[in-house]
Amino acid sequence: MKKTVLSLFAAMTLMLSSCMTAGMGTTSPPTSSSDVLGSVLGAVLSNVLFGGQSGILGSWNYTAPSTAFTTQQALTNAGGTAAVANMNSSLASSYNSIGINSSNTSFTFLDGNKFSAKVNGIPFSGTYVYNAQNGAISLKTATETLKGNVIKTQRGMGLMFDATQMVNLLQKEGKVSNAAAVQAVSKLAKSTNGARVGFELTK
Repeated sequence: MKKTVLSLFAAMTLMLSSCMTAGMGTTSPPTSSSDVLGSVLGAVLSNVLFGGQSGILGSWNYTAPSTAFTTQQALTNAGGTAAVANMNSSLASSYNSIGINSSNTSFTFLDGNKFSAKVNGIPFSGTYVYNAQNGAISLKTATETLKGNVIKTQRGMGLMFDATQMVNLLQKEGKVSNAAAVQAVSKLAKSTNGARVGFELTK
């Protein structure tokens, strides 16, 4: 009887330890879910602000799609973190069709409110205004002003836009000729009220 009790106690201890490890994040997340986890941290724009302007300075390379929502209610209505995962998966497919990857898409923010960038390998530059209080950012290029949002993600920074601004970024600045892929990105951003889509960037 004593051996049985001890065996049961040992088994329960092992199960509890396993559950705590998975639930409390004491181990690294599986690689297959890392792209999703990066944006879940900042799934609501106002929840995870990036901080002062000095934090965004430097060169940032594209690593994965990034999705966020304007409010917690918008995220809940969309289906929560599952919606983020689904949107990121769809974005990844569209970005792959366009040809966006870590070697041809990047953003560099400098002192003096100047920036340079490449999207789909096409370079452009200009000035930027960043509001650390709400994460809003405006990128003024030679042809337009793109208004977006910056958030903190698990691996770096999320730079996101609404559907109209994202299409402008891809077509006017990135010179993307794959109209079907661009429209797929636009449709995805429009499909859920309050959605923002863009890029997760790391240094």
